[in-house]
Amino acid sequence: MIGLFDSGLGGLSVVRALRAVLPQHDLLYVADTAYCPYGPLPQAEIQARANLATRWLIEQGAQLVVVACNTATAAAADRLRVQFRLPLVAMEPGVKPAVAATRSGRVAVLATQSTLRAERFAGLVQRFANGIHVQTVPCPHFVQLVEAGELHGSYAAAVVHEQIAPLVAAGVDTLVLGCTHFPPLRPLIAAAAPAATIIDTGPAVAAQTARLALAHAIAAGQGQLRCVTSGDPTAVAPALARVWGAAQAVEGIQL
Repeated sequence: MIGLFDSGLGGLSVVRALRAVLPQHDLLYVADTAYCPYGPLPQAEIQARANLATRWLIEQGAQLVVVACNTATAAAADRLRVQFRLPLVAMEPGVKPAVAATRSGRVAVLATQSTLRAERFAGLVQRFANGIHVQTVPCPHFVQLVEAGELHGSYAAAVVHEQIAPLVAAGVDTLVLGCTHFPPLRPLIAAAAPAATIIDTGPAVAAQTARLALAHAIAAGQGQLRCVTSGDPTAVAPALARVWGAAQAVEGIQL
């Protein structure tokens, strides 16, 4: 069984990508909604939440864990790899493919403030920017939209347009979705920047997870998806259904 966790519902974008390449593997998804969003939290608290989520997944039988959260990756992935002796896959903003894709020489990375100020992200830019202008854009309101299940409609479109339009006007032609909450908003982002290339690393993370599952002989199951939350499951379930695209049972856990 493969376990995944995120601060909330954003990691479902990784679950979707993973389901496309491993349709028969059983997946266990933790939405740490009681502490969402991770972005404003101190790094030590993000590390503690990531540790608890990983430990809980292992206790439930996970043989491989995906940190389906860019903020948790930046704060805690290296520590998790040292502490837990199992395969672990983590997220990184797609700076390298964005630099390769841009034609104008201007790239924007949409992410949480915590991800953007992390040493891990600074290292990515230093290694791969190669003279390309990389603009960082904190988008906390995008996280709020997804957690509320507001993926369509005039309000969501206006929030996205307000953030994206100035980037287009400044000549940005490549947008990096540096938070797993953002792929569900991709249609609105694309509408606000119709000529832009949009980089989502979810499929690459899913492919790496599939490679590790094969390498570590993690057997297929019945293709089940189990979703749990540290928040109120009755409050989370409607938004989760809108993000996932179908009704899905949600269990509450103490984490």
